Amino acid sequence: MASLTLISQSHTLLRKPSFSPSATPLNPSSSFIPRVFPFSKTQSFKLPRMATKSYVVSASTAEMPRKRYPGEAKGFVEEMRFVAMKLHTKEQAKEGEKEVKQPEERSVRQWEPTVDGYLKFLVDSKLVYDTLESIVDKATFPIYSEFKNTGLERSEKLASDIKWFKEQGYAIPGPSSPGVTYADYLKEISENDPQAFICHFYNTYFAHSAGGRMIGRKVAEKLLNKEELEFYKWDGDLSQLLQNVRDKLNKVSESWTREEKNHCLEETEKSFEHSGDILRLILS
Repeated sequence: MASLTLISQSHTLLRKPSFSPSATPLNPSSSFIPRVFPFSKTQSFKLPRMATKSYVVSASTAEMPRKRYPGEAKGFVEEMRFVAMKLHTKEQAKEGEKEVKQPEERSVRQWEPTVDGYLKFLVDSKLVYDTLESIVDKATFPIYSEFKNTGLERSEKLASDIKWFKEQGYAIPGPSSPGVTYADYLKEISENDPQAFICHFYNTYFAHSAGGRMIGRKVAEKLLNKEELEFYKWDGDLSQLLQNVRDKLNKVSESWTREEKNHCLEETEKSFEHSGDILRLILS
């Protein structure tokens, strides 16, 4: 942006005045009137020129336009999506930038799930969703209540699936370290860091509605004779349910400062770490 030069206008007194005869004669000894210009009815005079100031405001001192963050023009949810996609590997998503370091970071097509591992995944996932939905119901911060009964809730669906496995004769394990650790972390941040909690809320539910469904199809094909579990079913139009939550997330974040939004975005990596630990159970 070019420098902006602002030059103040001369005071009104600097304009050439026109005087009309006055009933009260001017004091000829006044220092305001130059004596070399005798006053007459037909003559006007110029006041001594007064200094005017020019003010120059450089681009460095003027307020510069704030840099836009990727996706910001479409709303904060798009910013969260952009950051999340960058944390995928290229095998998982076109926008991914992360290198493959763990088995679960490969394309789902390459996965070799086990029933025991998948049951551990379901049990730990249920603990996480139980925790998320309990926090939202409790609503320590008023913004949490915006996300009650969104239609994305998974806790009851998971309870139904775990019951089905039990009826098939499978032993149901207790929650393991990845699920317990993540649930405890969610409880902790929900009490004093709403921006961080919202980051985990978004990534958990939205990831399951996308990549999670691919995992469900893979498991159904490999282990369940193509039986589709309740975990991958929603009551109503999923695309509309997701859009409703996007709108709520965008609305809630409107009151956040840029620093608070950045803090939320920075929590994405932590969200991926915890969810990755739980996903890895499927392949154990």
